[in-house]
This record gives sequence, C-alpha cells and structure tokens, in this order.
Amino acid sequence: MMSLLNEEALTWFLETFRSLGPLPGILITFMKSFVPPLPTAFIVGLNAAVYGFWPGFLYSWFGIITGCMVTFWIIRKVGDAGILNRWASKPKVVKGMHWIRKNGFSYVFLLSILPVGPFVAVNIAAGLGRMRMASYLAAIIPGKGLMVLLVSFVGANFSSFITQPPLLAGLVFGIFALMWISKKVETYILGKQAMSETKAEM
Repeated sequence: MMSLLNEEALTWFLETFRSLGPLPGILITFMKSFVPPLPTAFIVGLNAAVYGFWPGFLYSWFGIITGCMVTFWIIRKVGDAGILNRWASKPKVVKGMHWIRKNGFSYVFLLSILPVGPFVAVNIAAGLGRMRMASYLAAIIPGKGLMVLLVSFVGANFSSFITQPPLLAGLVFGIFALMWISKKVETYILGKQAMSETKAEM
C-alpha cells in the first residue's frame, strides 16, 4: 500500500489521468482525509504544477474541504460505534476532544492553516467532540484555503525556486518553520488542556 503513496506514484497518477480534467486532482486531495500518509504539501503543490496555479488551487481546496467534511460527517454519525474506540482512546484525540468542546473554532482553524500536522486526528477529535458542522466549516474553509493558496503558489513556481538558491533556501526554511509552528501550536493546545484538567481536579 505504501508503495502506491510515494511521490513518483502520485506524479504518475496525475500526469497519466490529466485528460480526465479536474477529477484526478480533486480525488487525490480528497483521499488525504482517509489516507494520512499522503503528503499534503506535495500533492497540493503537484496539482498546481500540473494544472496551473488557479485551477490547481481550486481543485486542491475543493478536494481537501470535501474530504474533511465527509470524514467529519462519518465520525459524527458513527462516533459511538466500537470501531472508533481505538482512535477515541488516543491521548491526542482525547485531549483534543476536551479542548474542542471549549475552543473548537480556534483549535481547528489554527491547525488547518498548517500543511503539516495531525489534521486527521483533528478531524476525528472534532467529530467525536460533537463540534457543530457550521463552526467546523467556518474554521476549515478559510484555514485550508490559505494553506492551499500558499502551497499552490510554490508548486506553480517551483522551477523558479530551484534555479534561485535564495528562494530555495527560503522555501526550505519555511517548511521547517511550519513544522516547528505546528508542534508549538499542538503543544500549546494540549498544555492548556492539561492546565484546565489540573484546575478542575483541585
């Protein structure tokens, strides 16, 4: 399975089935919500490189939002089923559920901006935490839109980044900075939840 998710296979898929129009680009980003190993930044950038900046941006945005909505809806519907017990018991999901009940919009919006991070766990936590669909969409539509816009810009202009070392260095720095920010945001959110639990026990 993992051999089908590498960058070469994803590139081949988009280029081979590009004649089908936007469907492959939408499908591959839609699947991100169900297949966590899919590299978000790579597939969004690849869509922009294959389809062009604006079409690639729109296809990726639509695919990611649709995938998130379907995942959220499924989790909401089967939240009490035994099949989700393993996910619901994970520490990150449990703490995320508690935090979402109080700060759902901020939690989902902040993590949706980042192209790296535990967003599949966020989707599950939002669904299990009974976050309202309207609030969930209000958070992910602009958050994911901003993320997809920035990554699409890089993907559509990737040759410029390769031929200009300062731009490439800035891109690499930005990737590591986003990874660092993602960890800091996650640590902050989980830390605030731990403090709330400690105060509640006192």
